Amino acid sequence: MAWAGKTPFVDVEGGTSEPLYPGILPEENALRWDFIRKIYSILTLQMLLTIAVGSVVVFVHPVALFFVSSPAGLGLYIALIILPFILLCPLYYYHQKHPVNLMLLFLFTVTISFAVGLTCAFTSGKVILESAILTAVVVVSLTLYTFWAARRGHDFSFLGPMLFAAVMVLIVFAFIQIT
Repeated sequence: MAWAGKTPFVDVEGGTSEPLYPGILPEENALRWDFIRKIYSILTLQMLLTIAVGSVVVFVHPVALFFVSSPAGLGLYIALIILPFILLCPLYYYHQKHPVNLMLLFLFTVTISFAVGLTCAFTSGKVILESAILTAVVVVSLTLYTFWAARRGHDFSFLGPMLFAAVMVLIVFAFIQIT
């Protein structure tokens, strides 16, 4: 066996015997990639469910008409906007209880997808398309940057204050756009 005695997670094309991710043991690296795979599969399912509900609301006109024109539809819309925030409490409490946390996450995903889908009934298609494209660009670019930085052993903890400031600026700009 030519590879006996070598670490399996070595960059062969680089010509060095350094680990692929500096400072991480191969076992930790495998666990990290399993975790990343799990997170991205959950996010993909959440996005697909949101797209499905949004498509139903946009393309089935009686559904959109019910929520836009009737008082019961408006009340249900308000309830579906508030419900995800209510579900955050049990999600926080049961985040370590395995079967319960997945069921609560599924309920949270359903309520968020209904909230987003019903918001599509009140919004033009151009705005929805712009937000979908911007979201996809942000997710893909952050994912690529994270993988690139992780290969070089970079840490992101120093970005906390800048992230807080950027979120505050974004919120203020959103309020300015509303008024």
